[in-house]
Amino acid sequence: QQLYSLRWHDFQSSILSSFRHLRDVEDFVDVTLACDGKSFTAHKMVLSACSPYFRHLLKANPCQHPIVILRDVKYRDMEALLRFMYNGEVSVSNEQLPSVLHTARMLQVKGLADVP
Repeated sequence: QQLYSLRWHDFQSSILSSFRHLRDVEDFVDVTLACDGKSFTAHKMVLSACSPYFRHLLKANPCQHPIVILRDVKYRDMEALLRFMYNGEVSVSNEQLPSVLHTARMLQVKGLADVP
């Protein structure tokens, strides 16, 4: 029997673009992250794929739409990390860089912290 290989050539960029769009329009968001008295919505799947910290936290919490309170996390640092998780890159100022990297290590963000 002959097998046929079907390939979606721009699969990765299309999926990334779709996740960014879903977050921008807040479709299917299923977690709220709160810090500095403000909040973000996001997707558990994206957070879990990008961070063992979030994967373990969300797996341990069966709530359908949990609210995660992030103490000692600055709003603008979390905003930068979410952009990094959804886009694969982010631009931050020289002055913000140490704080973003510290928060990335604390939250075990892949690509910015030493996590497998």
